[in-house]
Amino acid sequence: MMLRAVIRRASTRGGGSSASGLGKSLQSSRVAASTQSFHSLSATQTLVPCGNHARSFHHRSCPGCSECSSRTVFSSFQGTTLQKWVRPYSSDSGDVVEAVVPHMGESITDGTLANFLKKPGDRVEADEAIAQIETDKVTIDIASPASGVIQEFLVKEGDTVEPGNKVAIISTSADAVSHVAPSEKVAEKPAAKPSPPAEAPKVESTKVAEKPKAPSPPPPTKQSAKEPQLPPKDRERRVPMTRLRKRVATRLKDSQNTFALLTTFNEVDMTNLMKLRSQYKDAFFEKHGVKLGLMSGFIKAAVSALQAQPVVNAVIDGDDIIYRDYVDISIAVGTSKGLVVPVIRGADQMNFADIEKTINSLAKKANEGTISIDEMAGGSFTVSNGGVYGSLISTPIINPPQSAILGMHSIVQRPMVVGGSVVPRPMMYVALTYDHRLIDGREAVYFLRRIKDVVEDPQRLLLDI
Repeated sequence: MMLRAVIRRASTRGGGSSASGLGKSLQSSRVAASTQSFHSLSATQTLVPCGNHARSFHHRSCPGCSECSSRTVFSSFQGTTLQKWVRPYSSDSGDVVEAVVPHMGESITDGTLANFLKKPGDRVEADEAIAQIETDKVTIDIASPASGVIQEFLVKEGDTVEPGNKVAIISTSADAVSHVAPSEKVAEKPAAKPSPPAEAPKVESTKVAEKPKAPSPPPPTKQSAKEPQLPPKDRERRVPMTRLRKRVATRLKDSQNTFALLTTFNEVDMTNLMKLRSQYKDAFFEKHGVKLGLMSGFIKAAVSALQAQPVVNAVIDGDDIIYRDYVDISIAVGTSKGLVVPVIRGADQMNFADIEKTINSLAKKANEGTISIDEMAGGSFTVSNGGVYGSLISTPIINPPQSAILGMHSIVQRPMVVGGSVVPRPMMYVALTYDHRLIDGREAVYFLRRIKDVVEDPQRLLLDI
């Protein structure tokens, strides 16, 4: 009995010492937590579930550190669910940038990702184009925000994207190449593993075995003979329309449905304008650095006609008529992607050289696909030159919200009566399509007559008559 009492007292003292030791361990754990960023820690942990409790013992030691040579931390967790959180000591968030869709213009809300100019794993420089977006009017480039390596694309070709959408993830770290290359190799290995091609012949054999059964019924041939013979579907190709083509189709159909379209024609003797061009083209090029074409002569003639007939430069807006006191002439340019209509702004303030320079600049941008939205917005009148493609005569469609369009055509030598004699002359048919709701036939004919008079006698422009 005495011996049992001594043992109980000894165990009671041991429990107190262990409790005090536990308090010291908890204090030391706070110190260790405040200094863990200064030491390289190696930790072993054991989770011991006990009912609804779990205890974790961490023994941490730092090589060569006397403070951490023997430190034990005890912690208790409530509940049965345990989560382990590991904090990374190096963050890669600063080494990754995202390429997003840029602002595409006030009137454009979305576009179609036409094609990628780069591939995952390619090296790109800052502001280098990595993809192209096709909108209703122009093609816009998506530029890389920084130099780096493309990790992945977040969208596919043909997807509809909006300004601000993420398109690609670009790594700016030096190790990006080593991270991307293995992933490609790993992707290639599993692709090479598929060994079950042995089953393919079985499928083919079954198909081949089934094919002889199909040609057995001859009755359908008698019925098909009565039906019209249509071309086989394998000789047809279905290609989705581009956004530019869909936009052009919609606007032209809206023009036909909205306007009361009417076209009037006239013919122009190009002798004097062509003589003026051939006489001064060399001196014109030496002074202005641009060739003298026939288009500038028609633009100047259109400006004169619009000033003489201001209703052709006006437009209907609801129950009102808006008369424009400026002349912004649009020129139709056909490109490989579709029709675009850039604008010559302030054409009434330009001379021949200014008009030729502007036309060359806009046409070059349109063919290269670098023309901007602002360069195609607005316009009060359009000039379309189908003669460059060999068109003899046509009825152009109005470009809304304008009220008229002038169509030029090819120059053809035709016999004409001049001074009582029949002589060959370079002649061009011109057409004016106008909105008959606003413009009467009288104004339309006078407009074309003014075009004819100025082109046939360019000296009228100098005398303003």
